[in-house]
Parts: sequence; structure tokens; C-alpha cells
Amino acid sequence: MRRQLLIWSVAVIGLLIGTGTAWAHNVLVNSDPVNGSSVAAGPAKVTLKFDLPVQQSFSTVTVLGPDGLHYEGGPSQVDGNSVSAPVNPLGAAGKYTVGYRIVSDDGHPVSGSISFTLTQAGTGKGVPAAAAQPEGDSADSQDSESGGIPAWPWILGGVLLVAAGAAFALRMGRGSDD
Repeated sequence: MRRQLLIWSVAVIGLLIGTGTAWAHNVLVNSDPVNGSSVAAGPAKVTLKFDLPVQQSFSTVTVLGPDGLHYEGGPSQVDGNSVSAPVNPLGAAGKYTVGYRIVSDDGHPVSGSISFTLTQAGTGKGVPAAAAQPEGDSADSQDSESGGIPAWPWILGGVLLVAAGAAFALRMGRGSDD
């Protein structure tokens, strides 16, 4: 019985140590405009700062207005831990949502959003979602070009390790009964 407990303990500790980096996810730590703030004039760009570096090849930032239209003015740019995107002139006064989907340097995708309120209407006109996404910039094409490390090998490895440990423990248990 002690041997089985030892084997299971080693297997669980191995899984926990092996997945330590997989549990570390990039976290948004700051933004410009600040989440929940009110602004009189629309920003020329939005900037999101994360606690870990971000991959350029898979960062997407959207700016959605209260009218349901998009106001992002082009692709996002990455500079270390920061992701920024140009913003077209904003339209109606109200709540604007900045959505993001980035991939950390370790290959983990992270998504979320912040919002700010435009207190005075601007002169801009947003575009529908289909017109806001550049040709050939779909999530499918980005997934294949992200260059990030996929999670499935880690999951498969963990499952195989647990299965091998269980098989070993069962075999050892049968051997001691003889």
C-alpha cells in the first residue's frame, strides 16, 4: 500500500511540476484609455499593457462602439508587453468596448475586454464587423500562423503519464498479492 501511495504521489507531483508554466497566463495590467474611464474626445490609439511579453503574429484589438460598429483603424502592433492599435474617429457618445485576443510568448491565448465612455459625440462613422476585418485575417489563418506552442501535447503527455503510473501501480499491487 505504501508503494502505491508513493507512486501516485510522484505521478501527481510530476504532473504539477510539468504544468507549472501552462498555468501562467498573461494578465492585462494597464490600459490607455483606462478601463472604466470617461473621455471627452476619442483616443487616436488604444494601448494595452500585459505582465508578460506578447507575440506579434497573433494580436488582435477591436474597438466596438455603442452603435455596434467597429472603430479600430488598422492592425495592432506589439512592443514587448504592450499592444496598441490605431483608432478611427469615434462616433456616438456612449460606452466603447476594446476587445483583445493575444498570444503570450509561451503560446497561450488570452482574451478579454476593457471599456471607456465617450462623453461628447465625435464625427466618426464606424463600420460593420465584416468590413472591419482585413482580407485573409481570419482567426483560422491566424491560428495556423501563430507559431505558438499548442496545449494538446502537454495534455496528452499528462494523460499518458497518469495512465502509465496507474498501470504500474496495478501491476505492483498484483505482484505483492502473490
